Amino acid sequence: GAMAEERALAMVTCTAPVNIAVIKYWGKRDNDLILPINSSLSVTLHQDQLKTTTTAAASRDFAEDRLWLNGEEADVGHPRLQACLREVRRLARKRRGGSAEDVAPLNLSYKIHIATENNFPTAAGLASSAAGYACLVSALARLYGVEGELSEVARRGSGSACRSMLGGFVQWQRGERPDGRDSLAQQVAPETHWPELRVLVLVVSGEKKQVGSTAGMQTSVDTSPLLKHRAEAVVPERLALMMRHIRERDFEGFGQLTMKDSNQFHATCLDTFPPIFYLNDLSRQIIALAHRFNAHHGRTKVAYTFDAGPNAVIFTLADTVAEFVEVVRRSFPPATNGDQFVRGLPVDSASLPEELLTAVVTEPVPGAVRYILHTKPGPGPQLLDDPSQHLLGADGLPRRCT
Repeated sequence: GAMAEERALAMVTCTAPVNIAVIKYWGKRDNDLILPINSSLSVTLHQDQLKTTTTAAASRDFAEDRLWLNGEEADVGHPRLQACLREVRRLARKRRGGSAEDVAPLNLSYKIHIATENNFPTAAGLASSAAGYACLVSALARLYGVEGELSEVARRGSGSACRSMLGGFVQWQRGERPDGRDSLAQQVAPETHWPELRVLVLVVSGEKKQVGSTAGMQTSVDTSPLLKHRAEAVVPERLALMMRHIRERDFEGFGQLTMKDSNQFHATCLDTFPPIFYLNDLSRQIIALAHRFNAHHGRTKVAYTFDAGPNAVIFTLADTVAEFVEVVRRSFPPATNGDQFVRGLPVDSASLPEELLTAVVTEPVPGAVRYILHTKPGPGPQLLDDPSQHLLGADGLPRRCT
């Protein structure tokens, strides 16, 4: 009968992207459901440069749920991970509705093993939780045969993870309902919409951030009058404007608004009591450099944005990449890794005119930027069909422990 058909081991592997908010999410109105005080908008980055890979397996032979992060076993009881697992299983139950399926569905009582890896250093200060939870939910949904609206499930793991469930330009709608059913991600435009857009991640030399995002945004909600004003009065207008700039591929408008919104987010951190500082001296030097570069050209050619950490994310168009990378190289000469200073998509070499050097490159700070990662917008989560890419072996244990 149907039960005999049940597979002894079911395994699925997915990849998911990192996203960078250009209209920032900061502040929850519900901590359990992870509901934001304002809508946000992000750009999904390409998985060739930055991705999380997750394998999820279920078997009648597994004695308990287990989790491995980058080869090391981790706590599977994390409340947010459990929330995602619970939600996916609930959707799977609902979908079955007791009907006899043609393929015997995976037994929901089986324990699961999950392995997840990032192809970028977590220490790079790039939000790994967004990619991580988007990847987890994508893999679990495939494993349990669940389709449809999954950004809501990913949101339960990490707010910004809902935006990593889609490619290109993504809006996370704040929603109105107290149950969060309308707090979802929506694609504004696919990654193919603006083919010239490029992203440079300037990874600065630095240590782990002092205040985590979860704790930081709660303190901001509790103490910052500016944050309240931002959420209610500023963001709704900016969001509509940002969507228009993206639709029209207006880099001038997109870039200026991206910088202004980043600055305001960090102003709300400063307005938090006690204040939170995510930008450091180097971040501020990169901001000044970008403004000098734009002023020299008489228009917005590069735009910075910073999340809850000191790394700069620079948006620019393909025709500006080589020149700006050279400006960064001259401003922050690489200490040792000259060859590994630029990673990701290839960058042409550029020679800088003397007047640009004089106007833009002031006092060089050697070794301040560890490396530059060159990438571009990309698609949402992907299913890997090739079994050799599973992170778990047939025994359900990690294949290669690092």
